Amino acid sequence: MVNAARSRMTRRQPHHEPMGESHPVSEAHARVILVAGPSGSGKSSLAARTGLPVLVLDDFYRDADAPGLPLMPGGSAVDWDDPGSWDADAAVAAIAALCAHGTAETPVYDIAASAATGRARLDLAGAPVFVAEGIFAAEIAGRCRELGLLADALCLRGRPATTARRRFVRDLREGRKSVRFLLRRGWHLMRAERGIVARHVALGCHPCGHSEAERRIADARTGAPVPVDA
Repeated sequence: MVNAARSRMTRRQPHHEPMGESHPVSEAHARVILVAGPSGSGKSSLAARTGLPVLVLDDFYRDADAPGLPLMPGGSAVDWDDPGSWDADAAVAAIAALCAHGTAETPVYDIAASAATGRARLDLAGAPVFVAEGIFAAEIAGRCRELGLLADALCLRGRPATTARRRFVRDLREGRKSVRFLLRRGWHLMRAERGIVARHVALGCHPCGHSEAERRIADARTGAPVPVDA
């Protein structure tokens, strides 16, 4: 979850404000490029390479003690791959604020602790587009399109075995969860990867590899027309 955009952020003490309902943005000064895809597909590294401001959508996970979190089948552990573990309303509100005002306050989430640990401010510094990346990015593609905020929506895809290996090495290095949890989750996600990509495409994301994603992001950055799948 570390990326170049963090340098534009100022950490604050935990503070929670009601996000409320999102409303159409009548005059957006920036647009968002959503980057979705399975965990481990390279979303964060792609976003960092663009040099654009990056909104880390994983920071909008709900705290582990939040009521009504989805659980893994046959167990009491939280299913962090279920969209119900994530605050879509807060993510859309932050994107709308960035598009309208060029700045937004966002949570800072610690995956290992399964909790938000503070607040931060992201400033676009005049950039006409920015990247919002995360495994749940596709869940808000339709809403961002309806609000007039969307520059493009992408879903990174690759070989499930490669994705699984990259994911496990990253999660182990960052100490995100226990090894047992990572192995069980990794096996499940590898088997489910093609279905995950299909769902993201159905939600309005264009499936592509890193090279095509970089070309489309470059086009959006320069204002060239970018076809967005309906």
